Amino acid sequence: MKKLASLFLAVAIPFCGSTAAEKNQDLYADYIDTYSDIAIREMVDYGIPASITLAQGILESGVGKSRLAVEANNHFGIKCHNDWTGETITHDDDRRRECFRKYDNAEESFIDHSQFLKSKARYSFLFELDRRDYKGWAKGLKQAGYATDKNYADRLVTLIEDLELYRFDDMAPSTEPAPKAEPIRIEEKNLKFVIVQKGESYFTIAKKYRIPFNLIYSYNDVEKTARQPKPGDKVYLRPKNTSCKGCPPHTVKEGESMFSISQEYGIKIHSLYDLNSMSYDSTPYVGQVLMLY
Repeated sequence: MKKLASLFLAVAIPFCGSTAAEKNQDLYADYIDTYSDIAIREMVDYGIPASITLAQGILESGVGKSRLAVEANNHFGIKCHNDWTGETITHDDDRRRECFRKYDNAEESFIDHSQFLKSKARYSFLFELDRRDYKGWAKGLKQAGYATDKNYADRLVTLIEDLELYRFDDMAPSTEPAPKAEPIRIEEKNLKFVIVQKGESYFTIAKKYRIPFNLIYSYNDVEKTARQPKPGDKVYLRPKNTSCKGCPPHTVKEGESMFSISQEYGIKIHSLYDLNSMSYDSTPYVGQVLMLY
């Protein structure tokens, strides 16, 4: 209970009595269970300690219960700044109605957090630290101006030590067996794909079907920074083909792109460009007839 008490000083979640305290303790456990794999992956990709990512997420999002986290999937309190072109939400912070970034899902927030720290010169010195030096990272984040709270570094360290988040700093992404699940199969093309359900992302699909994260992006011709798939989209679980043998030519319709057409027929996007002698940066026009093999 002593550890639990110090946690409530780090994250302001109101509680009363032991039952409420136990429920709040469960909030921490649920948050860590949900996002630890993402934090570890970001550590491997960007060099940010998973303990720091988790502690910042817990602190900035109120264990995922803040308005920004719930309504905008913003777990790190990142404001719009001049370089943000995505959706936004206004929220009272240091000033009234400040502009904050809005994401399609929480995974995008974690990725953007990594890219935000990596791309800003004022945080560059942090990446010279050992990834196990969470205290150095915590102090450095405060020093670089991530937050105005004078106790910010201490609050991060409290969370990391009381929740033992430092244990994730020595881990690799999870490879535990995934739940049994059968993807939809297209027999004639020998391709496997899933139809995206609400709340799913490339990360959750990769984890569910035990596919390395970098491969799920590669199979679907997308960059890690790309928008996440929408419900109803196809996500391929193995490499697409270089053509669609026997398929009739496709006439481009309004709203279609080379990417959407390549996903529809299970053709690698560069192969689709090559089949039609198009440059990789060109855009198809409505009514254009595309050869598929």
